[in-house]
Amino acid sequence: MSRPQDEMAEEGEEVFRNLTEVKKSQIVMPCHANHRQELSVGQLLKWMDSTACLSAERHAGCPCVTASVDDIHFEHTIGVGQVVNIKAKVNRAFNTSMEVGIVVNCEDLFSDSHWRVCQAFATFVTQRTTGGKVQLRPLVPRTQEEQVEHSLAAERRRMRLVHADIMKDLLTNRAFQQVEVQEAEKAVPAERTQVESVELVLPPHANHQVNTFGGQIMAWMENVATIAASRLCNAHPTLRSIDMFHFRGPSQVGDRLVLKAIVNNAFKNSMEVGVCAEAYQGEEPLRHINSAFMIFEVCDRDGKPCTLPKIQPEPLVRGRRRYQEAIARKKIRLDRKYIISCKQTEVPLSVPWDLSNQVYLSYNNVSALKMLAARNNWVLNSEKNKVSLYTLEQKQVLSFKIEFEADVPAERAFMVLSDLSKRVEWDPNYERCELIHRVDDDDFLYRVVTPSICQGGDFILLASRRPPCDSGDPYVIALRSVTLPTHPPTEGYNRGEVLCAGFSIMEVSNTVSKISYFNQASPEVLPYISTDIAGLSSSFYGTFCTCSTFLQDNRDNPTPKDQPPSSTLNSTLL
Repeated sequence: MSRPQDEMAEEGEEVFRNLTEVKKSQIVMPCHANHRQELSVGQLLKWMDSTACLSAERHAGCPCVTASVDDIHFEHTIGVGQVVNIKAKVNRAFNTSMEVGIVVNCEDLFSDSHWRVCQAFATFVTQRTTGGKVQLRPLVPRTQEEQVEHSLAAERRRMRLVHADIMKDLLTNRAFQQVEVQEAEKAVPAERTQVESVELVLPPHANHQVNTFGGQIMAWMENVATIAASRLCNAHPTLRSIDMFHFRGPSQVGDRLVLKAIVNNAFKNSMEVGVCAEAYQGEEPLRHINSAFMIFEVCDRDGKPCTLPKIQPEPLVRGRRRYQEAIARKKIRLDRKYIISCKQTEVPLSVPWDLSNQVYLSYNNVSALKMLAARNNWVLNSEKNKVSLYTLEQKQVLSFKIEFEADVPAERAFMVLSDLSKRVEWDPNYERCELIHRVDDDDFLYRVVTPSICQGGDFILLASRRPPCDSGDPYVIALRSVTLPTHPPTEGYNRGEVLCAGFSIMEVSNTVSKISYFNQASPEVLPYISTDIAGLSSSFYGTFCTCSTFLQDNRDNPTPKDQPPSSTLNSTLL
């Protein structure tokens, strides 16, 4: 395990090392491997959990336990003789919990090659022997990478808090309630895949507070899940991902841990296995410790996924419920994978919006703007009377930033600018802006009409606003394009796309705010700013001077009430 001191550096060279960073390097031995001579995922989970726990305790200064782990996608397997390199560090500390980021890489000592295996985010909480919670001290990010992760941690926390509600809302949708079990010949009865196993928690399975390691529980759960998956396909499955899960309660040395697994549903090339862990001592009733959902595949010799047999759910009501819930989780899993896990440049522009993926689109919207704002290689293109235009060219994508100060409190500027329907009063590039739907207090859907030399353009935008989580955080108003089946492209207009745009508002003083407007220029947006970037015009200056004047004119007006949801959004979309 790495030591907390900074790594050795050349004389005169200063190397910054995050004090919460913990590294673990482990060569994979045969005792760590499965029948294919690959590292057992259960063993990897144990190493990841212990490394992350040490990082959390380094910041908290007291014992910590695992509260939850976000989705984990395993990109590659690790063979015997290869080296596993795990790095964990605290991304952000909240009041009594903290997010720890974990990165796992593999190293081949003979070819000197390295590759990413997986990335995970775990939430840890402090634990006192006397009971009660510990108020954590804030974590101050130092590098650009840490500042981005620190900012995004708040968005990930927001998603964790509503994850259960998303699942509940999706299952109440008629489309999932009407899902019929598909009858198929040679379908495998779900009862055949059931597994139950009991483990006795011994001192080697526990931490210094005699609580069972979360990683050890996950390893036992992975074991029974693998057996259940094998019973469906009569082959050796490969674990591809684990859905977000929460530890419901602690387990201690002396507990009997009852582990149950069953295949909930089988899709064409993958299957979902549900696993439950319960604990008891003596004659006491079972305590629910954790539930998880694991996704397995079976690959042929070329590494391609094989077609799996169909599953016949249990005849009881709970069997049908598991079958339906697995379909709903697959929908959520795809949303999270293709909206959150992808790089910004890989996310499709026209992502269809609906309530089930709203949280993930909102996360992608805000995180993309925060990452764009955190870039440190912006180039000053022009400046006029303290209104500055910056550009950033990266991977053939041109972004621009316009920055100025306004004699308006940051909170007030945030409230005024977050109402896009008012933007037509100061931005000549907004001809019309109508509110389509108020999703909640922080997210809104708008239709924007813009003028053009040849033909007008229209945009369907998701606007996501966020107040600061801590002092020093900016107010954020993020914009991105989405599609709505109720609002197809309008005849006579070109449907435009906004990759990433919005405002970041920092408090300079109680009466002054620094406002930065960002836009990752798409082909539809570039014509509006290209002459300014080329130095042939300074229209940006006039536009944002008008914006500053508009803010000052609305400085002392009462804060407008949230706009009511529009009835133009067809209920079938919801």
